Amino acid sequence: MSELPLAAVERIIRNAGGQRVSETAAEELIEILEERGEEIASEAAELAEHAGRKTVRDEDIRMATR
Repeated sequence: MSELPLAAVERIIRNAGGQRVSETAAEELIEILEERGEEIASEAAELAEHAGRKTVRDEDIRMATR
C-alpha cells in the first residue's frame, strides 16, 4: 500500500502535459517518488542529527536533494 494517493499522482502527470494517464503509469511514478522520498528523508534525518537536532527542517530536505 502506497502513501501517495493515485489521483494526486495522476494530476501531477496531467499537469506535466499528459493528456491521459494509465493506472500503471501512475503506480510506477508513485513507487519511484516514494523510493526517492525515503532516500531524501533519510539523508535529511542524518543531517539534522549531525547538527544536534531531532527535528528535520526544510533546509535539511533541501541539502539532502543536492
